Amino acid sequence: MMFLLVLLAASHGAFGGEWKASVVQNIDALVSSCVVLPCSFSHPKEPLPTSRLRGIWHRSSQWDQRIYHNDNTKVLENFRGRTRLLGQLGQGNCSLEITPIQDSDYGSFCFRIELARTGGDAATPDQFSFHEDCVTLKMLSDPPKPTLSHGNAAIQGRPYVVSCSVRHTCPTHAPTLTWSRGTPLDVTTINREVHLGFWEVQSILTIVPEATDDHADVTCTARFYSRRTTSDTFTLFVKRRESYDHIIIPTIAVLGTILIFSGVCMLMVKKYKGRIAELQNQDSVWSRMSRMSRRIQSTHLQPVSANPRRPREESEVALNNLPSSSRCKVGPKFCKPFMPAPGSNSLPKDNIYIEDLSDADDYENTAGLSVHRNC
Repeated sequence: MMFLLVLLAASHGAFGGEWKASVVQNIDALVSSCVVLPCSFSHPKEPLPTSRLRGIWHRSSQWDQRIYHNDNTKVLENFRGRTRLLGQLGQGNCSLEITPIQDSDYGSFCFRIELARTGGDAATPDQFSFHEDCVTLKMLSDPPKPTLSHGNAAIQGRPYVVSCSVRHTCPTHAPTLTWSRGTPLDVTTINREVHLGFWEVQSILTIVPEATDDHADVTCTARFYSRRTTSDTFTLFVKRRESYDHIIIPTIAVLGTILIFSGVCMLMVKKYKGRIAELQNQDSVWSRMSRMSRRIQSTHLQPVSANPRRPREESEVALNNLPSSSRCKVGPKFCKPFMPAPGSNSLPKDNIYIEDLSDADDYENTAGLSVHRNC
């Protein structure tokens, strides 16, 4: 009898130890959104296909108050059409989705498994309820606020990374995160499980801020399955990068002004030099023309002598007309008084010279040529 008792205890311990379930004890559920109750189980029987397994979710107080059953008629009326199994029972996955969540869905829920027998009495299948492994739902009336992560200050012209994340309990309908600036190409989205029953969606924004973005607001908005939204905002501070534009630009402007002014001055000097040269050329031409005109006038006013001896004779006549005292002063040639030839008139005839150009006849007093000169 002792042997039978030991064998029975051992078999009972082994049998009881193999029926296991793993669930999350407490989950936050957003009203009007959805929630997923993660669940996994194991049983002592041989592996069975999903078709030979039946999963049931019920309230912890009474197992006949079912919130999920493959026969929808056996489900509580307020849960019909809102619950479904996500995994395959043949793989030990008993996760349940409830959507949308109602405020009356609060309470604890447990999982029960039924295995159909391969032979014998199929009406009495093996079944086991995991009363010690139940899930308690906590209703949330307001959606959670996203969390922003960013640096203290952005630098102008350099990439700046901002992260926005929000936790949720519905991976099948994860919330979407949008930004008040940037494009979809600037955003990277990551959805991951933080720990059993809780997931996090993260959106990473990469922007290149400019000086005009300083003190601008950047907002991240989370939109949940129920179309309810929540957001968070921070002010972007942009540090201007070191620039010498305030020195270079005025310097270039001053140099440009100097070059333009110098060019204009050079053009004006060149222009006026050409004008002065033209005026000087005109003055020289007028001077030459004036001198030529004076020469022409002097040539027309000077008497023309037909006799080449006339200039000398005129000079001699002029000297003869001078008194003797004056002639002596002029030169030794006239130092003696003039003596006329015998038989001539008392006055000298050298100054009697008539030139008639009109009839081309010249008359000379030949007597005056026969002069006896004492010099």
